[in-house]
Amino acid sequence: MSYRAPVSDIASALKHGAGLQRAIADGLYGDLGEDDIDAVIAEAGRFAENVIAPLNAIGDRYGTPFTDGAVTMPPGWKEAYRAWAAAGWNGIAAPAAWGGQDLPHAVKVACNEIWNSGSMAFIIGPVLTMAAIEALSAHGTEALKETYLPKLVSGEWTGTMQLTEPQAGSDVGALRTKAVPQDDGSYRLTGQKIFITYGEHDLTDNIIHFVLARLPDAAAGTKGISLFLVPKFLVNADGSLGARNDVRAHSIEHKMGIHASPTCTMVYGDKGGAIGFLVGKENAGMVCMFTMMNSARLSVGIGGVGIAERATQAASAYARERKQGRTAGMAADQSVTIIGHVDVRRMLLTMRALTRAARAICYATAIALDRAERGADETARKAGHGRAALLTPVAKAFSTDVGTEVASLGIQVHGGMGYIEETGAAQYYRDARIAQIYEGTNGIQAADLVTRKVPLNGGQTVRRYIDELGTTVGRLRAANDPGFGATASRLGNAVESLGRATQWILKQGGRNADAVLAGATSYLRLFAYAAGGCMLAEEALAAARGANGAASAGDRIGIARFFAENMAVQAGGLEVCVTQSAESVTAATLPDPTV
Repeated sequence: MSYRAPVSDIASALKHGAGLQRAIADGLYGDLGEDDIDAVIAEAGRFAENVIAPLNAIGDRYGTPFTDGAVTMPPGWKEAYRAWAAAGWNGIAAPAAWGGQDLPHAVKVACNEIWNSGSMAFIIGPVLTMAAIEALSAHGTEALKETYLPKLVSGEWTGTMQLTEPQAGSDVGALRTKAVPQDDGSYRLTGQKIFITYGEHDLTDNIIHFVLARLPDAAAGTKGISLFLVPKFLVNADGSLGARNDVRAHSIEHKMGIHASPTCTMVYGDKGGAIGFLVGKENAGMVCMFTMMNSARLSVGIGGVGIAERATQAASAYARERKQGRTAGMAADQSVTIIGHVDVRRMLLTMRALTRAARAICYATAIALDRAERGADETARKAGHGRAALLTPVAKAFSTDVGTEVASLGIQVHGGMGYIEETGAAQYYRDARIAQIYEGTNGIQAADLVTRKVPLNGGQTVRRYIDELGTTVGRLRAANDPGFGATASRLGNAVESLGRATQWILKQGGRNADAVLAGATSYLRLFAYAAGGCMLAEEALAAARGANGAASAGDRIGIARFFAENMAVQAGGLEVCVTQSAESVTAATLPDPTV
């Protein structure tokens, strides 16, 4: 089934669910208006539909053959990437001073959703380049910026993010890669990194690696980590490529999904050490890398939305074509398309509702990032930063959970045909699954939410947000529209459950960390149900006012109601998991099955 960019759904989520209209009214984007944003998103959709999406199955079958240290990308991949870069997409949100378009994060994230729907394996490399641009722009020296940013922004070169090592995994502080200072101000790096996305490929002439390493006298743990820029090929003073650096791909992984994205084991220092250049200050690498990681986390989150959207479209098309069985009152020799069966409708509605809620949460996170960077004064920027910090773990974890859940439902809608590779439904599931692990597993995101983000500003950041959700519930009640059914009541209960669970977490005050962590994943899901439900309600209220045309009102109201009455209604149980179920986790015995 051909992919079609859901431009209308994206516009509704941006403008009404995530708050883009308010941001424009506040002057956040200067002269940039809704029509401009709509035009950019529509063009991104055309590129995804016509260029990227047709390569998805090809890339899945072909993979990335690895021979003599070199990766060969699938047929058509190089041409598609170069067309994508030539169109300026790589620099969509990059600083204008370095050749970028300086568009808002909200626009970039909306476009990233579309490109992920086209092919997650295609876009996952470029979004890391975008993250590298942010890190280098924020922390690099002027000399490094002048040498590398123009080529990264244009897409002529790509960037990687290199944290993970075999013995360290998510425990970044345990890394062993060493960086030794040289008399000329450079550093020599030796060590090994694993699971490096697009660490080697033939799309571009140079690859710029951003590598965490430890100086010889550095302190243990994350406080002794520095960030280094390590090019595959050194760059001469005139900007031309020089000698090959002492870094190579040792192997690539054979993965469950995203087969067209080369995941590499990288080796530094076969010949004495790779030449690298310090980004930021010595022993402050985590500060620099978090600029890159937070950008990547939102990009991974919206990737979950992109795959969920693609899986939903495919399942919906199949359900409208496949005839099987009968409904009440039909003759024995008749059959109905399976969308006529109530349980299939339930699955399709679940897929649509989860996808749209996750989309709105990701877009709201992006707008918060825009407020953090573009706010009119320090107070506004600080508030934007706090909101972005609060929402980022929710956007990453909930949206990638949704990607896998929706792709799994897509297989179920297809029935036995979904388990057969030729329909494409299985690929969506295989591709989606890694996103729950990428950029800090979803358990790490939940732990970050309850231990760091909820207590921000003494809890005032999250309390203000919950108050805003309550305002949405108030607007729903005031609308008194029978089409919404029990939406206001169900969302009101969800927001109240979120408030009580939040207060419980804040009252622990670090005294009972295990109890808080035991309910962290349930709390994150509770947060997402309350927030996502309210965002869908805002879209529905706008549609009821005629904001998207009368044709969209029934759809938006129906999805908001379905979400409230089938997902948000679970909030009470999640609240109990957060506040009363810790001992069932901490006191349980886990027998060793090998004994």
